[in-house]
Amino acid sequence: MAELGRKSVEEFKASDKIPIIIVLENIRSAYNVGSVFRTSDAFLVEAIYIIGYSAKPPHKEIKKTALGAEETVTWKYFKTTAEAIEELRASGFNVYAAEQAEGSYKLNAIGFEPSEKIAVVFGNEVTGVEQSTITLCDGCLEIPQLGMKHSLNIATAAGVVLWELVRSRMPLSPKRGPWQLESF
Repeated sequence: MAELGRKSVEEFKASDKIPIIIVLENIRSAYNVGSVFRTSDAFLVEAIYIIGYSAKPPHKEIKKTALGAEETVTWKYFKTTAEAIEELRASGFNVYAAEQAEGSYKLNAIGFEPSEKIAVVFGNEVTGVEQSTITLCDGCLEIPQLGMKHSLNIATAAGVVLWELVRSRMPLSPKRGPWQLESF
């Protein structure tokens, strides 16, 4: 395990985080919420904002899929997405919805500055991000999909989006980049 360079809970909490916040809007499945916690831990994201009827810790189904990440990743609950977006904007975040929409930005074609603060809203498994939320966002990020199905499970979509946002910010060597990602 030591060879993997895993952080302890204390080391994780003390680490510089990548300025990305995940917003979970009315996610039906607590398993999906837990999976997003686990992925957020893997990518050292700043926080998860949980909205509406989405499950929040402590919850046995979150615990089952998060595998302890609910103890490491900072999270905050909001009754409405508008309240969360207001706080994000006040903290200097640009806010995007992960959604297929007219005029959306293809995830593989958009470039963000390494220091840019980004929040991404992921919506309900059936209905997606609410239209009222999309109108509050700076735009929509769309995962290009090539097959017959043009939808992904929210936990899968979060993993794809996070990887793309983090990948472009990773230092080319351990001596570069604003985050001490010594394992890279």
